[in-house]
Amino acid sequence: MIHDPVRAADQLRLPPYDEGALDIADYLREEAADDDIHQDATRRQGFLALSVGAVGVVYGDIGTSPIYAFREALRATGGEPGRAEVLGILSLLVWTLILIVTVKYVFVLLRADNRGEGGILSLYTLVRLALGRRSVPVLMLAIGGAALFFGDAAITPAISVLSAVEGAELVVPAMEDWVLPLTVGILLGLFAVQRQGTARVARLFGPVTVVWFLSLAGLGLWHMAENPGVLAAVNPVWAITFLTQHTAVAFAVLGAVFLAVTGGEALYADLGHFGRRPIAAAWFALVLPALVLNYMGQGALVLADPHMAHNSFFGMAPEPLLPVLVALATVATVIAAQAVISGAFSMARGGIQLGFLPRLRIRHTAEGQSGQIYIGAVNWLLLGGVLWLVFAFQSSGALASAYGIAVTGTMILTTILGTLYLIHVLHVPHAAAVALVMPIALIELVFLSSNLTKVADGGYVPLLTAAIIGFLMWAWWRGTQAVASRAAKAAVSVDSFVRAMRNSSAHKVPGTAFFLTPDPGVVPSALLHNLKHNRVLHEHTVFLTVETLRVPYATAEERAEVQVLDGAFIRLTLRFGFMETPNVSRAMAHARRAGLKFDVMTSTFFLGRRRPVATGGGLGLLMDKVYVALARFSADPTDFYHLPRDRVVELGERVAI
Repeated sequence: MIHDPVRAADQLRLPPYDEGALDIADYLREEAADDDIHQDATRRQGFLALSVGAVGVVYGDIGTSPIYAFREALRATGGEPGRAEVLGILSLLVWTLILIVTVKYVFVLLRADNRGEGGILSLYTLVRLALGRRSVPVLMLAIGGAALFFGDAAITPAISVLSAVEGAELVVPAMEDWVLPLTVGILLGLFAVQRQGTARVARLFGPVTVVWFLSLAGLGLWHMAENPGVLAAVNPVWAITFLTQHTAVAFAVLGAVFLAVTGGEALYADLGHFGRRPIAAAWFALVLPALVLNYMGQGALVLADPHMAHNSFFGMAPEPLLPVLVALATVATVIAAQAVISGAFSMARGGIQLGFLPRLRIRHTAEGQSGQIYIGAVNWLLLGGVLWLVFAFQSSGALASAYGIAVTGTMILTTILGTLYLIHVLHVPHAAAVALVMPIALIELVFLSSNLTKVADGGYVPLLTAAIIGFLMWAWWRGTQAVASRAAKAAVSVDSFVRAMRNSSAHKVPGTAFFLTPDPGVVPSALLHNLKHNRVLHEHTVFLTVETLRVPYATAEERAEVQVLDGAFIRLTLRFGFMETPNVSRAMAHARRAGLKFDVMTSTFFLGRRRPVATGGGLGLLMDKVYVALARFSADPTDFYHLPRDRVVELGERVAI
């Protein structure tokens, strides 16, 4: 393969942060590898199938917000709602959906893709790529957004399932004492099945959620027919009038109104799974109309009977159909929780590949679908956080106080990165970019301010969670850079080493040795240790570097590059996107096509295991100790990367940081 330095510079590759960045599932199957790992089955589906799938996965979270958003907004007024309050809150809900979700996400951010992939980490890599240099402030924006996402990922399953199960009290009043046990049982079952994969269940997500949205629309239309006057809420004057005449409770109401768009970030995060057009089509054809109609129907119900304000959603169903609605709502909330859990797995994998998180074992649960993964550490930590929230708050109403802050924070960070994207990627003038973003940014800042008033009532939970996760991510990134810097000081140039080995007296043994190195220009420490203590060289020595690109997925042409340094020394570079789990068993087929010749049965893989040791003092020492602790919990590279245990040799060294 011909190496193109211009193209390489344009990629701005991340240096791999671990010498063990290799994943070999089975060498004997390498010839049957796909030409490109990112041949996701969803990309071959029809437009309609993708749109239906987007309804289930992308809009699962936002689709359950009618259960509690309007109810909590009415409750925040502090009294019995009148016509002005109902229409004002409805107007706020409708225009929040239009401005935040439709304008920001559907019209703008869905077009800011990184090789088809979306989400805050993809947006960060686009900005970082355009800057052409490391920027700590931009890095902190990415870490902060990812940390806030994990905080939200714990709250969404708890509040969604709780709100649905609470509806059972209307069917069987004696169920009140069973709300918590049922919620815990559903959550335990949901997290327990993650290990088995969700490929089969996912096929049901779209159709079931379509039924859910059609039910939302039908209930809304039924009650709107009895009081069509609620359509006046489409006029934004009602929203403005409400805010100006209810200044004492405006912030509290806005905090509840924001619950209606808490799933908005999923539109951008799931861009790579379904594509922009199916996601947009699902929004305009079904999701947005169903949400608006349902909120209008709830408003019509409360106008007809103000006493229904305490449970405006389940009160919409006629008594014979109430059990059906409760069951459907429970299924919908489980789907919403599943979507968030899957998103947490994807976010963690992206963080690992970008060097923000330690190496965690990733298991693929569906052949041919790179998005179907399972990360046990994330799954069980998330379950622990969800159960703690359920027992600590015990009701969806109480938990609503904790909801929203993490989402608003993530949205604002996405807006800031979006502004940088306009300036540095699209080359929009600074003033014009700020002018374009400012209206949305001001609205989100108002929502953030309203949510911050709930910090003492539970809003501290996502903030504290995000702060802890963000600190751990920063400590890991900082420690990784320190270890790489120390290792570079003792590095030996590959070129000088190859020249020195031409007349070496070291004994040559048959076979091929693969030595992993994060820097293709530096001799791996494992090779130096092996030569020093064993005084042998293999017939063929391959310097293997696994690179993480600043793009989600590497193409088949980018996957492998082979460069012959000398008769006995070869440099092999394998490239993976930051959303991929490195799979060298498949990539080695590309290496063969690029010119590498080796016999699997006579090959040995050498890993250099670096053990960090904390030094220094003050805050730096604390962060170093955190890094050392995280390194101990880091997955075994042989297990994590699926290396053949009978062909791996590990040589360790201590590195002071």
